[in-house]
Amino acid sequence: MAYIGREPQIGNFQVCDAISTVNNQAAYTMQVGSVNVIPETANHMLVSLNGVIQKPGSSFTISGSTITFSSNLATGDAIDFIYLLGNVLDLGVPSDATVTNAKTNFVSTSSAAGLQIKGDGTTDGTLQLNCSQNSHGIKLKSPPHSASASYTLTFPNNDGDANQVLTTNGSGVLTWASGGITIADQWRLTSSTSGGTNAVLSANWERNDGAGFGGLGSALTQSSGVFTFPATGFYLLTMAFGIKAASDTSANVNLEVTVNNSSYTEAAIMLAGNQNSSSTNSTAANSYILDVTNTTNVKIRFKSSSMASGSYVFGDTGSQYSGFSAVKLADT
Repeated sequence: MAYIGREPQIGNFQVCDAISTVNNQAAYTMQVGSVNVIPETANHMLVSLNGVIQKPGSSFTISGSTITFSSNLATGDAIDFIYLLGNVLDLGVPSDATVTNAKTNFVSTSSAAGLQIKGDGTTDGTLQLNCSQNSHGIKLKSPPHSASASYTLTFPNNDGDANQVLTTNGSGVLTWASGGITIADQWRLTSSTSGGTNAVLSANWERNDGAGFGGLGSALTQSSGVFTFPATGFYLLTMAFGIKAASDTSANVNLEVTVNNSSYTEAAIMLAGNQNSSSTNSTAANSYILDVTNTTNVKIRFKSSSMASGSYVFGDTGSQYSGFSAVKLADT
């Protein structure tokens, strides 16, 4: 093939050290810089003896680093040179730090990865990422051969938000999700509220502001007793209401949920009461796990129920008499 300019040269070209002939000896050791060398084959060599280029395989053969001429040499014979071509179909082993970034832009196809880190038959394939001084590094390691693992992990389109973790859909597609508890909020009634039947507790709500209160993340918002969540997700609601039951056999505070921002459904009941004519003070508690799939449509409120005259729900601005906590467990 013709080239414009200099023809590409590929190989590990070396000239062997000078060799002095020994009378009646055919075999000689080849060295470069006093170190034994092993040619790829006899065909990867140019050998000149007494000014004549020798034919590989018939005029000489090689075995390891030894060249053996077809007949013993005599005093006065001269090995002019032995020129090693290396493997001219291979780049050979590049020297350290000689492969540039431009030469490592590997291309993946639909059937093959751009880069494979192979095992050696005993140790699983491992990729190491070093520090700037190359004195420390972290490793990404393949599962063992016994796992018969073959799968692909596809990373998300962005780098996620603070405190998020990578989760999988079960098919290797990774997405960002909240890691651990990111929202914890608590609300209470600030004053006692008269009872009644089907009366929404629409007033006297505040977010806990007592000593040492530790709300986490964004708070719920409230309007006329209707609570809106700051983000979608699974929420654990824990509710406790102090109730004075005057002469009721049952006095309730009910959790109601809407999933369409319109109609409400009773979801949990906090029940108190007595079986005699005297009034009774008690705390009624319950819990509920709510899947907030849409912060506009999914909301909650509380309603008193079956409260006779003289019954009411306790409230106080300085203590948690009646109210609820909302803790986001996970993304929906």
